[in-house]
Amino acid sequence: MPSRPSPERSAVVRVLIVTAGSRGDVAPFTGLGQRLQQAGHQVALAAHDRFAGLVRECGLEHRVLPGDPLELVRARTAAPSPDAARSVFASFLDDLGEGVTAAAAAGTDVLLTGFGPAPLSRLVADGLGIPSLGVYLVPGVPTREFPPPGWPVSGPRSPADNLAAGREMLARTGSLYADVLHRLRARLGRPSGTAEAPDAVDGWPICHGFSPAVVPRPADWPATVHVTGYWWPAVPPRWQPPDHLVDFLEAGPAPVFIGFGSMTPDRERLHDVVAAAVRRAGVRAVVQSGWAELGPLGDDIVVVGDLPHEWLFPHMAAVVHHAGAGTTGAGLRAGVPAVPVPVLVDQPFWAARLHHLGVAPHPLPLPELTADTLADALRSCLGGSIYRDRATELARRIRADDGPAAVLSILTRLVGERGQQL
Repeated sequence: MPSRPSPERSAVVRVLIVTAGSRGDVAPFTGLGQRLQQAGHQVALAAHDRFAGLVRECGLEHRVLPGDPLELVRARTAAPSPDAARSVFASFLDDLGEGVTAAAAAGTDVLLTGFGPAPLSRLVADGLGIPSLGVYLVPGVPTREFPPPGWPVSGPRSPADNLAAGREMLARTGSLYADVLHRLRARLGRPSGTAEAPDAVDGWPICHGFSPAVVPRPADWPATVHVTGYWWPAVPPRWQPPDHLVDFLEAGPAPVFIGFGSMTPDRERLHDVVAAAVRRAGVRAVVQSGWAELGPLGDDIVVVGDLPHEWLFPHMAAVVHHAGAGTTGAGLRAGVPAVPVPVLVDQPFWAARLHHLGVAPHPLPLPELTADTLADALRSCLGGSIYRDRATELARRIRADDGPAAVLSILTRLVGERGQQL
């Protein structure tokens, strides 16, 4: 079992943020980490090695988590059966548990954790005798007001249905992590039955990093669960946009953005769909290659790799994306209309929110995406001012939030309470 840190406290708190997944699961925590660091704390961000450069360029300490999320996606996709896919994920979680343990044992006074690794992070923090705090990018607590992100929805649902679905989702998460947590407890010397799932029923504090203007805080959430406002990704200080992109932006009217982030759909089909839709809609486009390695050809298309959406999106006339939490937030902050093309997990939830908020037409689930449907959606976005006007107003409200300040306040109170107990 890792040694417990000294109970002596100083004005400087050693904060560890733990996150796992794609770039969208990491980038928001660079901005949050910078704000905590500016308040005088020492901040380390534990993430997969492919994001080490991003973390360090933002001025934060990087602690390595094992595994590559892209290889995980590919391995689960190639698995011949659901049991084989579950085995792949279980092996990933085992390694992740070891990584979280090592990252926390390197020196930590308080642990902040994203939703994915939360069961592991809570157990490790408990083993070290340090406080922990959930920092979630999607709603992670059951409520009567809506079903949990990732839950299949068809037709009207009652408040009781929504609450039952949220509890069932957490139960499934607990089942998925059960074996891994059992083994991790044995290694940490902890009793069984602790930190079973990322739940808030036991009073564990959770901060949600999105705006209440986008998802209002449910009235039935416990008092320890908060909606703080977004944590915007930090832009590395030496980052500069590529010259060919700047030239393209200056050479004509505002283009549209098209990108699917960490999704790995049929690349060849998307090449053709995107190129034809851009041509039929009569627009210019910036296409982000992403994990699908998109590279459609066309005189009015420029292809880019990873770059800060916070810089790019304000230059766009509209954004077409997979409706991941981070990309959705960046588009809302920029005040531009969206065409959501959800694929899986929480993406249908955010796509539906964009439409409900009046900043996007009806979502286009990936199986329904064709050159015609995408061209029609783009014309709908750009054909009048209603979507842009609503997006502009919503952006104004979102920018008034100060999500990191709320997290800092809660963290300070949490560490102070633990210090008094010690």
